[in-house]
Amino acid sequence: MKISSYKKFLLVPILLSMGACSKYLDVNVTPNNPTEVTPPVLLPSALAGSAFANNGELNRFGSVVMNYLSGAGGSPTNYDRFNTNGADFGNQWRFDIYGGALVGYQKLIEAADKTNSKAYTGIAKIMKAYTFSMATDIWGDIPYSQALQGEAFIQPRLDKQEDIYKGNQASGIQSLFDMVREGLADLEATSTSKPGADDIVYGGTIDNWKRAGYTLMLKMANTISKKEPALAKTIITEVLTKNLYITSNAQDLNVKFGSSVGSTSAIWNLAVFGSFSNELILSTRFLNVLRPNSADPTKTDPRLPVFFTKPSTDYVSIDNGFAGTLPTPTTTWSRYNAYVTGAQGEGPVRLITNFQRAFILAESALILGTPGDPQALYTEGITASMKLAGITDAAIAAYLTANPNIATLTGTNEQKLEQIITQKWIAWTGNGLESWNDWRRTGYPKLTASQNAVGIDGTRPVRAAYITQEIERNPNFPNPGPQSNVKVWWDVD
Repeated sequence: MKISSYKKFLLVPILLSMGACSKYLDVNVTPNNPTEVTPPVLLPSALAGSAFANNGELNRFGSVVMNYLSGAGGSPTNYDRFNTNGADFGNQWRFDIYGGALVGYQKLIEAADKTNSKAYTGIAKIMKAYTFSMATDIWGDIPYSQALQGEAFIQPRLDKQEDIYKGNQASGIQSLFDMVREGLADLEATSTSKPGADDIVYGGTIDNWKRAGYTLMLKMANTISKKEPALAKTIITEVLTKNLYITSNAQDLNVKFGSSVGSTSAIWNLAVFGSFSNELILSTRFLNVLRPNSADPTKTDPRLPVFFTKPSTDYVSIDNGFAGTLPTPTTTWSRYNAYVTGAQGEGPVRLITNFQRAFILAESALILGTPGDPQALYTEGITASMKLAGITDAAIAAYLTANPNIATLTGTNEQKLEQIITQKWIAWTGNGLESWNDWRRTGYPKLTASQNAVGIDGTRPVRAAYITQEIERNPNFPNPGPQSNVKVWWDVD
């Protein structure tokens, strides 16, 4: 996607979606170098930046490579055939993540520290850790400890992913877990001011931010659990002992966008409404998972019509890597439904969720031996996802009763893990990055190669290649850098 097109279709919505409040717009025109701004001005733009990074082109990639959608044109066609390179996500790296959300959180911390506004610094540190975790999970070793420091480090070093997650005191690297802990401590401290409407996630409810922070620790511990099971178990036990994490859908960390032109979410612009909308269509493979037997409606996942549209008499999809004649007309195509995009593009963008927490704890109880009943937590995860999709209790019960092979964990621990991660994959419809993380570290869900697969060795990508512009401007980047078939540190599957 060209930079000019990206600015036109993607950056403008970020600037206009900061709580749909015009009072925020004057500083967001130059987010990398605001002159004099206050925490209430900085917070909504930074939050929207993280959501935009997660929800935009990177989500198109994740949604295709994880077989929710198939590529019908443009970049998604390349993603579907595993053909990626360093030119793919430069806009997301430069404008959304480093030049957008991360610099926003750094400025927010600096501004809030001036007035001892600990509520703001706490939120900023938690979300800074979330955004850095997103970046390192995608690219591996990244600028981290020397990033966001302006002229002090114009060409920051790349810190190892292991050090980013675990910390390295000798190298002056704070772990992501400690960054979250520091943010949580700030939320417990006295604050001279607290957010309200400027908090476009929780409306200033600090208790929910604490829950989100601890749930983020669960997510990150889960990410490294295959590589560092003892450390992951220690962190998960720490969170369970604190007993302050997301336990209901109402506490999910969601970012809502606007519904007017120019304020909508990224995936709405890229998958439904904008000029890129005909580049994506429902994957036949995912349709067959949610509806394995069209003749038996009791086997159809009740979330299917919530997740995807059905403009015609039946769902219209194509196989991943399909190279034939596309279905016509395009108005009959099945696409992401309002559950993912919002009825008019408002989202929400789901970053940390209750169903995610339940599935993480189910896996942890099964594999690491942390407290909890894997079956009960697994059922809780499915139920939370279905309730989030608006499915009634009666319909949930009927589906689980009719599908005992889905409802009940059976077999070896590895087979049970496959069930957990497969249901987590379904629940994450709309956020391809999260399920890509799970697939890389566990190998589940089991996915077969796309038709016409090319790329490196014809294999599904296990990382994104470094951005070409960064390699050219910063000698600390390896040249050539690791390609899409080289695993990141925590990926040991």
